[in-house]
Amino acid sequence: MSLRESLPIGDVSFSEVFSRALRGFPCSVIGLSDGPRELPVHTWTERADAADEALLSYCEGATLDIGCGPGRLTAALADRGHVVLGIDVVNEAVGQTRDRGVFALCRDVFSRLPGEGRWQTALLADENLGIGGDPEALLGRARELLASRGRVVVEVAPPGVRRSTEWAFLESDGVRSKPFRWSVVGTDDIREVATAAGFTRVGVHAVGDRWCAVLRT
Repeated sequence: MSLRESLPIGDVSFSEVFSRALRGFPCSVIGLSDGPRELPVHTWTERADAADEALLSYCEGATLDIGCGPGRLTAALADRGHVVLGIDVVNEAVGQTRDRGVFALCRDVFSRLPGEGRWQTALLADENLGIGGDPEALLGRARELLASRGRVVVEVAPPGVRRSTEWAFLESDGVRSKPFRWSVVGTDDIREVATAAGFTRVGVHAVGDRWCAVLRT
């Protein structure tokens, strides 16, 4: 039985429900695990922690933060001296990022973006490799945004987590979003996915209790 058949689906946009979460309402994602999983929005609205800083140490030069959320990593990159731009499809997220004093735009990664072909790093953190439910397409788009010797720094799931793509939705304070496609890719599968997207060099690294991969052409 599919998610659409087994659970009532809301008619509110992802952006509206996620905006509620960013304003402090508890929020869960349903469909990516056996039961509802709380979104760690409270950590995303704080300052970058040690694991975040370890992840960001793999970013070089001008960096595009794809799916920047409320901007903790965008701000941390600016503090490190990077030229940085955050993009997100949720206006509330972009506003909170700008409130941190850094640049952000409300844009889809597949739309026309500033600096195409000139970014030295594209960052996909906080499970954002799942955006759109097609990791190869997302990484292929990220590759288009890079300069010739650029890199993608992508957070991935831990070893032992199998690749999956599911329909999911958000729920916050009794309000449920429309379904959206989301993927999970872990350390075991990132090389295959990256190769399919046109990358030839993949390094996998532990960052605290998290994992990331650095992709180069």
